[in-house]
Amino acid sequence: MRSLERHRDAGTYVLGVLDEADAFRFEDHLVECPRCTAQVTEFGPAARQLMLYRRATPRLVHPLTRPGPKLLDRLLSEVAARNRAGRRRLLYAAAAAAACAVAGPGLATHAQQAAPGVRLTAADERTGVWARVTAAEEAWGSDVEVEVRDGAGPRSCRLVAVGRDGTEETVTTWSVPGHDGRPDTLRGGAALRPGQTARYEVRTVDGERLVTLPVG
Repeated sequence: MRSLERHRDAGTYVLGVLDEADAFRFEDHLVECPRCTAQVTEFGPAARQLMLYRRATPRLVHPLTRPGPKLLDRLLSEVAARNRAGRRRLLYAAAAAAACAVAGPGLATHAQQAAPGVRLTAADERTGVWARVTAAEEAWGSDVEVEVRDGAGPRSCRLVAVGRDGTEETVTTWSVPGHDGRPDTLRGGAALRPGQTARYEVRTVDGERLVTLPVG
């Protein structure tokens, strides 16, 4: 994989269609490229939706079929549309919260029951990393927001959801700049629902566990 092409391989990396050598080189590139890290994070939910669709749909396509060159362009459009829809949902949620505050605690309790999920906060004394995870249940799994404070960069990290059956899913990834203790907020998704999740873990891309947030 030539260096000028590496920025274009974020989508194929998330979809898992890079060969082992190119995937290894792209991961080296990912450590030092905030642009590609952001693209990998944005592609994550769309790739998980494709994975869920594949599991639920009979395999009518040859298993060695590779995505065409236009697939990544369509995925980029889908991600942009998803981000715009997410911003609209945040505005609607803020309006609903204001209405709940005016209407009283009865309506607020109903809103919490209508959107089941978990909110977890933890800090690790050894690594100095603090994290807060908010996971809302969706029909397809969990919509996850993570807020992280980590002043020990630069390094690339990921949030991993660990199921009660031991399965693991990467929710989102990001890069920590050098010695920057300001919190970062990211969004991602997982096929595991909150009730199926035993814990969330913030790890480096090398597998070092920085902080654990047990669901209970």
